Amino acid sequence: MLLLFDKKILRTLGMLCAGFTIVKNAVKYGYPVKESILSALPLCDIFIVLIGDSDDDTEALIRSIESDKIHIHFSVWDKTVTTHGEVLAIETNKAKALIPDDYRWCLYLQADEALHEKDYSTIRTAMLQHKDNESVDGLLFSYYHFWGSFDYIGTTSKWYRREIRIIKNRDDIFSYRDAQGFRKHPNQKLNVILIDAHVYHYGWVRPPAKMQEKFAGVQQYWSNENKYIPAQTEFDYNQIDELALFSGTHPAVMNDIVFRQAWTFTYNATNKKLRIKDKLKRVLFNLTGYRFFEYKNYRRLRN
Repeated sequence: MLLLFDKKILRTLGMLCAGFTIVKNAVKYGYPVKESILSALPLCDIFIVLIGDSDDDTEALIRSIESDKIHIHFSVWDKTVTTHGEVLAIETNKAKALIPDDYRWCLYLQADEALHEKDYSTIRTAMLQHKDNESVDGLLFSYYHFWGSFDYIGTTSKWYRREIRIIKNRDDIFSYRDAQGFRKHPNQKLNVILIDAHVYHYGWVRPPAKMQEKFAGVQQYWSNENKYIPAQTEFDYNQIDELALFSGTHPAVMNDIVFRQAWTFTYNATNKKLRIKDKLKRVLFNLTGYRFFEYKNYRRLRN
């Protein structure tokens, strides 16, 4: 297995993997993008970082990562694209287009997502197993969505349970909608294999003041959908329906950030207010074991 780390052997086997991400104002809005990239580097032979036109020290933050795998590029985000988060998909497709053709796999992480080192072996095995299977377009990951602190995760249907984070390096595959997932031309869902690995999503875990600043700052990309932003200095993490206590461990690259959490979030389970449709979905799941009406931007293949 050690031979798999040799780039020449990997190229011969068709197993080269390119990581890629987009980022803008990571320091200003508190994105853990450095930790995100570090969590993916052991699986990647290069890592493309497309930096948007930031007004903070994002570039310096990325350059502080000591790895010759990092390839930095720059982009200017289109200020006229302000609905549905579409600009994120546009930038993601720009980053994907920078990946050389001889890389078989592409691993995409958003700037607030990380992988756990305990899943590396599973991910590598899946890439090796399906690299020559033309019916497989990508690999599907399960998700932990953290909210309020590093101790709680979202459990209702408002959180997507799974999403595609590894795709084949093909021109017909593109970032979809707000870059949550991928599709292939003309507009078809990808055929994917579910693997036993998680993405750790930290998009809603920041100091309350930083969270409010980030929330207000990025709403410009969804401007026609949510024009009202509360005039407050700190984000209200209590505006949540239901959470569960996280019982696992965080990726090692996140340990310092987790340890340094300097704010307190207390979840009061007695105040949870589930939407009617979530209550209905839960009843149906308890009766049948099937998740009705679940959003699935993919076609899952059986292993």
